[in-house]
Order: sequence, then structure tokens, then C-alpha cells
Amino acid sequence: MRKVRDYDAELKALEDKARTLKARRVEQLGMLVTSTGADALDLETLAGALLDAVASKDTDAKEAWRGKGAAFFQRCERKGSRKAGGDGDSGTPLPGAGPAPGSGAASD
Repeated sequence: MRKVRDYDAELKALEDKARTLKARRVEQLGMLVTSTGADALDLETLAGALLDAVASKDTDAKEAWRGKGAAFFQRCERKGSRKAGGDGDSGTPLPGAGPAPGSGAASD
């Protein structure tokens, strides 16, 4: 005989996991704002800049921003690898902190 599935418990577990992931994302975005120095801007200016970036159709500008972001994360990774010991939170990278495409980081 088949084991009865507890759909309510499974749904609750999925909702808890989604809530945890959303909280982690919000925390990482806050860390990103702080580490880039954007926390020095007032909220209206920062929100306006982000809204313009989202609404922009200029692919050249977006590619330039992507390149600057990739360079920023590479600098952060190099700085982090020089630290002796660290703070033990290296398991929580900033969003997009993986190796840049074409950086040769992949093993082929």
C-alpha cells in the first residue's frame, strides 16, 4: 500500500524555503548596495537610478554596466582571497559573484 503524502506539510516546507530564499536575496542586495558605496545616495536617487537601469533599452549601456559589475566582483574576490582566516561567511557570495564569462575560470 502506498504511503499517504502530507500535502499541507510539503506546501508549508516549500513556503518556508521560499521565504528563506527571499530573505537571503534581500540581505545580499543590501550588502551589494553597501559594498558599492551606493548607501551614500539618498533613497530617491538610488531608486531613480535603478528604475532607469531597468527601463533602459540601450544594450551598449547595459553591457558597459555589466562589465563594470563583473570587474567589481573580481576585485572583491581578489581582496577576499588575500584575507587570512576571514570572517567565516564566505559561503554567502554576493549576487552574480561567480567567475565572469570568458575569464578562464571554467575547466575544459
